[in-house]
Amino acid sequence: MIAQAAASMIGAPLQNLKRTLVYMIVVFAAANAGFVAAGWSLGDAAYMVTLTIFSVGYGEVRPIDTPYLRGLAIATIMLGCTGMIVLTGALVQVFAHYQLKRLLGMDRMQTQIERLTDHAIVCGFGRIGLQLAKELAAARTPFVIVERSPAKCDEVRAAGYLALCADATDEASLQEAGIARARVLATVLPDDATNVFITLSARNLNPRLEIIARGEAPSTEGKLIHAGADKVVLPTHIGAERIAELIIYPRTARFVGESTELRELKRGLNDFGLELEAVTVPRHSALAGATVAEAERRGNGGFFIVQIDRAATGEGPAQSFVHPGEDVRIEAGDTLVLVIRGSRVAAGAVFNAPKGPGPVGRGYRVTE
Repeated sequence: MIAQAAASMIGAPLQNLKRTLVYMIVVFAAANAGFVAAGWSLGDAAYMVTLTIFSVGYGEVRPIDTPYLRGLAIATIMLGCTGMIVLTGALVQVFAHYQLKRLLGMDRMQTQIERLTDHAIVCGFGRIGLQLAKELAAARTPFVIVERSPAKCDEVRAAGYLALCADATDEASLQEAGIARARVLATVLPDDATNVFITLSARNLNPRLEIIARGEAPSTEGKLIHAGADKVVLPTHIGAERIAELIIYPRTARFVGESTELRELKRGLNDFGLELEAVTVPRHSALAGATVAEAERRGNGGFFIVQIDRAATGEGPAQSFVHPGEDVRIEAGDTLVLVIRGSRVAAGAVFNAPKGPGPVGRGYRVTE
């Protein structure tokens, strides 16, 4: 509401400024035309009008000794000087309103930050910080972003998020962000040393705070945990793991995308830390020919088979086993729908493990 009021207030001064500028251009042009009509050169006329309008008073360029010139000079003084006074006032009004709008916006944002409780503090507004802000906003989770770059702070505010333009390594900045009332802090800066320092400061200011830290190098994970982080996220590791999952479960996106109910089911399972995946049993898999019970036992409880889809063959039509019994046998080429409660990569390794000696799930390669 305040922002809208400020925006409406700024509209009138801008309109006044535009109208006054048009008025001054008309006066300047008319006065110049008047002096040129009296036989003055355009340069002398423009110089005389400029001196008159701005009330400088250097003296007359040429003698003003006729009633016409004196009347023209009087009109230029009255209309031009009045216009300059109005123009100066309009400029001051516009600048004042812009500053007022800025101050109102900053005060309003600071007031909103002070009212936050059980909120999240996000340190850094880079690529990860931006995506994190979008997800938190979509989930209607209150949060504030601490960013020291004024340009990025403007981006945060333009996106409609609360921003505190300050250095997150400064404890005073974290206190201003309401760390004593916050539920969780996420430091997602691309510099590991800075994340470690912020983690130390945050843990010292609020021992009950949950801290999630970003790490670039795998060796930083232990340092962040030692500094007080509850969880450490390695974007490179996560990206590589996700690519591996897409390779292992290429049918999941197509399988889930065919049904709105399955998409809702997948989202619901995610809330409980479970994943819904579809995997095709390779021809060389050690699980080809095994029963459902044997497959789940080899997975050490990491997954459950909830459906088996079998393509049509020369021996029979296509079949689909929903909630298959433990004695149903898995054949090569079957598409299995799994509910995974552990590592998806580890679960996929169970199906991709080749037949032969050696423990299942270690990713052995078949040697010809």
